[in-house]
Amino acid sequence: MSGFADEVVIEVSSGRGGNGSVAFRREKYVPRGGPSGGDGGRGGNVIFTVKKNLRTLSHLRYTPKINAENGRDGEGSEKNGRNGEDIIIPVPPGTVVKNADTGLLIHDFGKDESDFLYLKGGNGGWGNVHFKSSVNQAPRRALPGKAGETVVLNVELQIIADIGFVGFPNAGKSSLLDRFTNARPKIAPYPFTTKIPNLGALRVGEHDIILADIPGLIAGASEGAGLGLRFLKHIFRAQALAFLIDLSDENYLDAFDILSDELGSFSQNLLERKRIIVGTKLDLENTKDHLESLQKKYPSEKIMGISVFSGEGIKELGEEFIHFLHSNT
Repeated sequence: MSGFADEVVIEVSSGRGGNGSVAFRREKYVPRGGPSGGDGGRGGNVIFTVKKNLRTLSHLRYTPKINAENGRDGEGSEKNGRNGEDIIIPVPPGTVVKNADTGLLIHDFGKDESDFLYLKGGNGGWGNVHFKSSVNQAPRRALPGKAGETVVLNVELQIIADIGFVGFPNAGKSSLLDRFTNARPKIAPYPFTTKIPNLGALRVGEHDIILADIPGLIAGASEGAGLGLRFLKHIFRAQALAFLIDLSDENYLDAFDILSDELGSFSQNLLERKRIIVGTKLDLENTKDHLESLQKKYPSEKIMGISVFSGEGIKELGEEFIHFLHSNT
């Protein structure tokens, strides 16, 4: 996903209303025609809309100032000015919009994906035709258009997934996503191959499951170590978590506790999600014994073993994901 951006700051402005016009009818044989100034047009609105095909905010990175069109001024012959065009700002599902100065939440598109009219354009000013009266047959008064509004926003993407993959670098998260879906994340045998969150859809029978792979965590991630802190927010919306543990790593027995501590430091809510522990690289030497040791250490946790290389346990894990999401426990 080239040019991935999950947070941008933008300045948005609704349009100014057009000015009302001061004009009089000038018709043959009507030397003293009455007022005919038209009203100014309304300024354009600022509207956010969700686009399902968007996966990043990179399209907003290069347009830090976004302005709706101003309304046009009124004209003679009671011609009203044209309304300004609304500006439509597309965002991916899961986007959160906050006031950049106060931090207050303005709208959460993870909870409501309907179009959101944020700023209304200024009203157009009245033309002098509105000010004609019995005592003032030729008013030279018109109103200016109302100004629009300008606000600086922090726009943040929080990816929506059914199951978020959590694990240390090289635990096999990207390989599993690749095996399950057509996401095609970058995979290589060195740490931090994953630099951006990846999404994929797993089809099991008639069910689709959205999976999210975030960059690997390391101890201290919740305090800024490694690459994980920036992307921990992307599993915040996940219904459930899959903890991937490399069974060939010498610290495999401590991995779940360390990962849980990092998630809890970021948000205690993450520890309340449904979870499953997945032991990876089951094709390597001694890993089956390590899986048994892991299961003995955490008898109350659901623990499964897989090998992306040999395919062992992959089908069963996919079926478990379906049961996992639809069970009440």
